[in-house]
This record gives sequence, structure tokens and C-alpha cells, in this order.
Amino acid sequence: MTIPIWALLGFATWTVLLLSFTIGVYRWRRILSGRGAIADFKADQVEGEDWYRRSMRAHANCIENLPVFGAIVLALQASGTSGATVDALSIAIPLARVVQSSVHVGFVETNRSVGVRFSFFCVQLVSFLALIVLIVQHAA
Repeated sequence: MTIPIWALLGFATWTVLLLSFTIGVYRWRRILSGRGAIADFKADQVEGEDWYRRSMRAHANCIENLPVFGAIVLALQASGTSGATVDALSIAIPLARVVQSSVHVGFVETNRSVGVRFSFFCVQLVSFLALIVLIVQHAA
């Protein structure tokens, strides 16, 4: 497997782990302790502790960006675009996502924490765009 495919797998793994160890733990702990029923968690209702609501948003951010990264990795593979820059950018994306999500879940929203989160989101966006440029250059 190529580095971009491993990076995509890492991104997907982080998405599942984030779901399991934040949202899943919160919900199952409430259900198993009798403080909530399995049907109590409505998708359109804001509820729960602050860190839980932030974890819901962090997981949604992962879900929103995973297909974008998947499409880029597919285009990399289909076009045969590769190299050290592609590998470095591909690795930067899931690493920046892990930091962004961790800050999102682990810290109360302040100007500083949101600024850190946004910085790591920008790393991902710049990496996405740089990979797209490399694909287009290689294919042209």
C-alpha cells in the first residue's frame, strides 16, 4: 500500500476511534448506568455535557472531510501521482486532523483553542489543495 492510502486509512481509523471513545463512551455510560435510554439521543437535539457536544462536532468534521481526502487519494492513485511531497502532505493531513479533533474535544472553546483548531484545519486545507495541484500537474 502507498503512503497516501495508509494516511487515508489512518484518517478513517481516527474517525472511528473518536466516535467510539467520546460519543460512544458517553452514551453507553449513560445507558448502562440507567441515566438514559438508548432512544434518548436525538440527532436534531443539542444535549449533554459541553465536551460531549464538542466531540459530536469534531466527529462530524471528520465525516465531512474523510470523503474529500478519499477522493484526493483516489485521484492520486488513478493518475499515478507520487513522490516525497505527496507522501509528506498525505501524512500531514491525518496528523493535523488528530490534533484538531483532540483540541476540539479536550479544550473549552476560547479564542486560543479555536485558533489552534483552525490552524490545524488550515494545514489540512492547504495539504488538500497542494495535492490537487500536484495531481493536475502530473495529469497535464
